[in-house]
Amino acid sequence: MSRLAPLSEEPSSEDNSNNRSKKGQSSWRNWLKNHFNLFYNKKSDLKILLSVLGCPLFPLSLHLKEPLIQVESSAQYIIQHYTAATACRKLEGRVKSIYAIGKVKMVMVEELASSSSTSTTTATKPHEGCFVLWQMIPDKWLFELVVAEHKVIAGSDGNVAWRHTPWLGAHIAKGGTRPLRRSLQGLDPVIVAAVFSTADFMGEKRMWDEDCFALKLSLDNTALADRSDSTADIIKHVVIGYFSQRSGLLVHLEDSHLTRIQSPGTHPIYWETIMGSRIEDYRAVDGTMIAHSGQSTVTLTRFGNNVKAGPQISRMEETWTIDDIVFNVPGLSVDCFIPPEEVRKEYSDKDLDWKSALHR
Repeated sequence: MSRLAPLSEEPSSEDNSNNRSKKGQSSWRNWLKNHFNLFYNKKSDLKILLSVLGCPLFPLSLHLKEPLIQVESSAQYIIQHYTAATACRKLEGRVKSIYAIGKVKMVMVEELASSSSTSTTTATKPHEGCFVLWQMIPDKWLFELVVAEHKVIAGSDGNVAWRHTPWLGAHIAKGGTRPLRRSLQGLDPVIVAAVFSTADFMGEKRMWDEDCFALKLSLDNTALADRSDSTADIIKHVVIGYFSQRSGLLVHLEDSHLTRIQSPGTHPIYWETIMGSRIEDYRAVDGTMIAHSGQSTVTLTRFGNNVKAGPQISRMEETWTIDDIVFNVPGLSVDCFIPPEEVRKEYSDKDLDWKSALHR
């Protein structure tokens, strides 16, 4: 696969091959070619979990701004409350890098729904693993996750975001550089404040026994087009953050997107992906409140004209904990975030194509 989908990059059923000339083939086309059988192949559960839950990117790029002096909207008031509750402003200008290490437990929970409104639910054996994250403010990061001897790596050098899996190799993220979604799960409050400062206030909702304010972010047509291609068209992508009225902290993060997939001569198929993360166990790290645990649930719903049995649903769950987090890591430099050779070559080729187009 030559692209990294931002939230739910559905994995290819192909094993890692010595023939690297074939790895540039789009996973969407592999996905269609195999008629989605991967989602019902028990041996592929771990690949699906790692592809979807392992290292998704946040859908929006990061644009750090100066601290608010005058509050002009409800969303800005809520974010100002959040920055005060986390005390994250003290990190700005003082913290240059972050290191975090933690554990995960993932499980596939399938729900097969039909037009008769009946469903069956099965759960697979959970998979446990660990991860490490290095981050250099503002837009360089490297994430490594190991689960059951499978290692997934993702990163950004500030110019390009990428990911590497044993079965797909290294590939560039489509849609520009973006932060790792895990950083917004209470791990980096500065990023949370930056991305939600431009959100829309959607009202109040009770989440996890907390009265919360809801802030909504929606991708515009340009951002959606940047992440679409001739086979997969992302129709919408919405992110909602729920901030506790009592504590001011982010307690739930949810994003959902709808993708239309169609290859020549086939009926369109739609995939709705909803990922919700409960964020909890905030503790002070050098005076800043950082979330140390949480649970994420992803629901994938497939429907379309050729899905005769009605919508088909797969659900995945993850619990995660942070064991340690350190600010200003000694010895961490920009050289630690250099992408793999395949990514550098692909990025260089794309840059040359772009420059050539300008001179035509």
